[in-house]
Amino acid sequence: MTEKVMCIVCGRKFPRGQGVVLTIDNKEYAFHSKRCAIKFMKRVIEELDKSVIKSVFDRVAGEFERELESARERTAKKIA
Repeated sequence: MTEKVMCIVCGRKFPRGQGVVLTIDNKEYAFHSKRCAIKFMKRVIEELDKSVIKSVFDRVAGEFERELESARERTAKKIA
């Protein structure tokens, strides 16, 4: 029988292996859908210190920008 886990946001039970599971320091946080996961993460972000959030957001946004630029360069037409 498939093990069921419960979404910590809405309480819905769902089969393990589905949904979204975040593991932080060996503790699992289970969400039955991405909507519940986003709702949870939004609340977590609102509770964090703004200076910490800004530095992390800036660093991660920079990483994504570099990845996008690299992808654009790889897919650009090369005229020889």
